[in-house]
Amino acid sequence: MNTVNLSINGHAVTVPATASVAAAIATTPAACFRRSVNGQPRAALCGMGVCFECRVRIDGNPHVRACMTPVGEGMQVHTDD
Repeated sequence: MNTVNLSINGHAVTVPATASVAAAIATTPAACFRRSVNGQPRAALCGMGVCFECRVRIDGNPHVRACMTPVGEGMQVHTDD
């Protein structure tokens, strides 16, 4: 199986090369994508890019939908921005 190494909030993660960023985040202990304006943790809801609940910062680009983005080698993912 081919794998990809990436960083999620500064923690090294290895996932299958076919995974989405949302799936990679779900493998981490604190799988919170972002927080609502009231401070409630949010996570991927629809899994198909419609709800925008899975927005993260990837390689410095804000508001990227994690469920629609395939993982990439060396990718830097930051959640809860």
